[in-house]
Amino acid sequence: MRRHLPPADLARDARFVRTSIMESITDPRNRAIADRRLGPARLAPDRPAAADRARNLMHGIFMGELQALEGAGRTTFDFDDDEAPFALKLDMARQCWDEARHVEISVRLAEWMGTGIGEFAEATFLYEAACADDPVLRLCGVNRALEGLAIDVFNTMRAFGETAGDPVLAFCEDWMLADEVTHVKMGSDWLRRLTADDPERRERALEFQRTVDKLFSLGGFRGESDENPVRLARRLRELAGFTDEEMDEIAALADESRAEADARAGAASA
Repeated sequence: MRRHLPPADLARDARFVRTSIMESITDPRNRAIADRRLGPARLAPDRPAAADRARNLMHGIFMGELQALEGAGRTTFDFDDDEAPFALKLDMARQCWDEARHVEISVRLAEWMGTGIGEFAEATFLYEAACADDPVLRLCGVNRALEGLAIDVFNTMRAFGETAGDPVLAFCEDWMLADEVTHVKMGSDWLRRLTADDPERRERALEFQRTVDKLFSLGGFRGESDENPVRLARRLRELAGFTDEEMDEIAALADESRAEADARAGAASA
């Protein structure tokens, strides 16, 4: 089997439509909060186009779970034991089991919510973050940054299900949320173990994490105000190994990303 499989070679059938993550970020037409007349962009049943937005997010969750499965699986195979300890590979194999279950749950939830595979496009940035040639960078880019985002997204979707009176959605998101906290905690623990004697390597990995976190703030998609569709889940992130300083930094990156997106939207409408 080939090691270090590039994103272009991921197996997909005709249902999947691929797009660039940068297209979603830089196109102001894709930002539901660009028009201030719509009010706060938080995900709630009484907001404009709430059902469509929830289905879009659910499809994104499915794609994220599929790529997380692929990424964790690659980490179990791409590295020799001197690069990635066998115990780390066991944790990644356990994560594969979780992600496979999440894929199945997400497909059924998408059907429950009235959508299906391929209605919305797929961006492969999560898998791209899992293609780093250093396993520590993968742990920071995927387990800490993107699985950390999954904590925020699942927590938001759970609250949406509760508010909308959808016990199926709320229960499933709560079930997957518990796994995500475990996945992020594994990334936090292994980051510290693998870089205990190499602070430069740790800083490189954390800088990669900051890059991914800023990119996936998606111009205001994730943050701590009512104008952010997905809220930063501080308590759950704390359980997953994040410090207050790290969470403050993520919130600041989200504000910075939103300001940049507002500037782009203003330039596009000028």
